[in-house]
Amino acid sequence: MKVVSSILVLVGLAAAAKEVPPPGPDGKYTLTAPGITAKFIPYAACITNLIVPDRNGTLRDVILGYDNASFYAVDPNHSDYGAVPGRYVNRIKDHTYVLNGTRYFTEANDGNGTLHSGTNGWSHRVWNVSEVTDHSITFTIRDEGNSSLGFPGTVIGSVTHSVGNGSWSTILAAHAVDHLTPLMLTTHPYWNLDAFSNPDTDLVLNHTLSLPFSTRMIGIDENTQSTGALPSIPKGSINDFYSKPKQIGASSTDAAWVGNCGTAGGCAGYNNQWLVERNESQAGLPLATLSSGWSGIKWDLYSDQPGIVVYSCHWMSGGNQLKQDQGGTASNGFVRKDGCVAVEPQDYIDGINHPEWNRTKYQISGPNTPPFSSHIQYQFSTI
Repeated sequence: MKVVSSILVLVGLAAAAKEVPPPGPDGKYTLTAPGITAKFIPYAACITNLIVPDRNGTLRDVILGYDNASFYAVDPNHSDYGAVPGRYVNRIKDHTYVLNGTRYFTEANDGNGTLHSGTNGWSHRVWNVSEVTDHSITFTIRDEGNSSLGFPGTVIGSVTHSVGNGSWSTILAAHAVDHLTPLMLTTHPYWNLDAFSNPDTDLVLNHTLSLPFSTRMIGIDENTQSTGALPSIPKGSINDFYSKPKQIGASSTDAAWVGNCGTAGGCAGYNNQWLVERNESQAGLPLATLSSGWSGIKWDLYSDQPGIVVYSCHWMSGGNQLKQDQGGTASNGFVRKDGCVAVEPQDYIDGINHPEWNRTKYQISGPNTPPFSSHIQYQFSTI
């Protein structure tokens, strides 16, 4: 029912916009519910703050972002903090794809590949604020054809963020109005469940991750682009988070750690996609769980998407400043390498270039196809 509601928002986008309240004095819209406070801005339909209690009742802001709402648009590091990237998320190999016999070339903004649709993708745009309540906010966007290089046709998109009893949920919907085009969306929060306040470390290598339905992954080449392979993950190997939960840094001494997420740049740790393969009886179970033994904060991730990207922030270079309510004695006030983890439920990366995967029916949308739709929910608790 929620997905249907979001799709209806798309239909009404061309109508006169509702009058919505302005943001708060900090330039952000604040949503509250029992056990959770979240803040959002129109730039990239971003979540900027997410505050939950730890096991002792201390409130922790557990996602990365900035206090200054206006800084997101000019951030020289632009890390897609809390953003909704689009119209096609993640990587397109060699910045090209073929659609109905026509070859399109997209912006090469990630080596020879395209990342998050290029430097004018949806995570670089100011969205419309269409509706705001105490518990939800809806952003909409009209994306004209080729406004991001190589993406034909007009697309109308909608994102509804909402908070409930200790939960943050997002409904994503998009529809191509007049031309077939690639469509794939996700949310892009970066997590540190200790809010960088653990006196022993400001990194997330001690966070515990579980991916119980992920025994295969997308094969990548030296540049972190898809190879077309869907390799099985050996039990006990660096990428095994299915046989039992383990800390993100548990394999940091493994010879495979450096280069696991791309050998060309020496990417160490994780910037990979795991497939989520559940049977019908498992469909309602979380596809991932992340927790911190220090703060006791835990989330379970629910989504209808068949894959999940995990990035352990190897490329963070110390230039991203923390918010005022984050940090402790182990922190220098900036995000260091391995200081965060991004978790992104989405369809198969680069699926538009691999028809053998049979994902194009979910990743290509047009005026005569079903709209793109997805739901993502993080349910918080303590351990």
